[in-house]
Amino acid sequence: MTRLLPLVAALLLQPLSAQTAKKAEPDSPIKITARAERKDALYHKGEKVVFNVAVRDEGKKATGLVEWVILKDGLPTDQKGVSELVDGNAVATGSLDEPGFIQVRAVYRAGPKAKAAPVSGLGGAAIDPTEIKRSLPVPDDFDAFWDGMKKKLAAVPVEPKLVAVKSPAKDVESFDVTAPALGLPISGYLAKPVGAKPKSLPIILTVHGAGVNDSSLGGSASWASRGFLAMDMNAHGLPNGKPRQYYADLYAGPMKDYRYEHKNDREKAYFTGMMLRLVRALDVLTAQPEWDGKHVVVSGASQGGYQAIAAAGLDARVTFFAAGVPAGCDHSGMLAGRIAGWPKIVPVVDGKPDMAVLEAYRYLDCMNFATRTKAAGAYFTVGFIDGTCPPTSVYAAYNQLSIPKEIYNDIPSGHSHSQAARDGMTKAVLKHVGK
Repeated sequence: MTRLLPLVAALLLQPLSAQTAKKAEPDSPIKITARAERKDALYHKGEKVVFNVAVRDEGKKATGLVEWVILKDGLPTDQKGVSELVDGNAVATGSLDEPGFIQVRAVYRAGPKAKAAPVSGLGGAAIDPTEIKRSLPVPDDFDAFWDGMKKKLAAVPVEPKLVAVKSPAKDVESFDVTAPALGLPISGYLAKPVGAKPKSLPIILTVHGAGVNDSSLGGSASWASRGFLAMDMNAHGLPNGKPRQYYADLYAGPMKDYRYEHKNDREKAYFTGMMLRLVRALDVLTAQPEWDGKHVVVSGASQGGYQAIAAAGLDARVTFFAAGVPAGCDHSGMLAGRIAGWPKIVPVVDGKPDMAVLEAYRYLDCMNFATRTKAAGAYFTVGFIDGTCPPTSVYAAYNQLSIPKEIYNDIPSGHSHSQAARDGMTKAVLKHVGK
């Protein structure tokens, strides 16, 4: 399907943090925080948003000035100022006349500007987020396109191969599972409780964030120990259990830019194959005799959230999905004055998007997958200062759901998963299956 296929055939997503990993910076004794005055950080159009800024220098209340600017969707606006610290605290204000998100970036210098390195903090607030509209309508032939692609997948025999492997969890059976798909195969670890009876287990498929890695043996076993028929699947059909350097070399070399493969071709685009592998994984899971015939959950964060939403939109067998800080949302956001979510696939030159790429990725947009799901429920998380998958993009997709849904507003978080967000996803999944 892509130029990567021969490589994978011849050789036979990294966690959320992979796509935002940076070189560690020296820890500063100065700490700056910025937080909306309202605990829920929710405001209406035109309302003044007050941000409280706190600066501490080795734990003591700092003195001096804080420079700040209000950002819309991560981009600077003309709202800015300088505030004096009083008892280590200052105030910044801003507003927005449309649904969306604003942030404040506050900068503090401990001494003369020429000598002191600045320290910055970021805080966010939502402006009528449930009113954020889609940037383009669903393509008229969206369903016809995906029906055609799934028909091609169905023509490929499922033929799963399960190889028993040592389980990291007591009373859990684990298997390395592969199956052919359209182009690249699926590859994952399947796990189930020892002695599970037929038609007794709900399914959970966990999927990965951006990057290149093998599947998680421990992850699938952990869910199996909770009473699930579980599969953790890597995003690329790669063999599992190789040395870590094997995957690192792929990501540094031939798979470094996998997300850009055939980006102007909706049929050959890399993510098209990735989404079809989700359907094939569900083919394998629902064929297992232990499946209860009722519950099918897909869960992931970032690129994994992208896959979770897509799986629910493409496959009616999905009964619940959990999408943490999901990527793949609002690819056409620039048409509405917004920043698209990762992988920010559509090039924009002189304010004009590449229309060939934009048109191809309308068929791979979570805004559109969300309109098609018939799942019984969904759980999202969103970071208010997320620059990778901007909160406007997440809400642009979330607002398209017509099913029971819940979103966790992770106010102080960027493109990361707080413990509360992770716990929320887990609890939502367990609640859905009655555990």
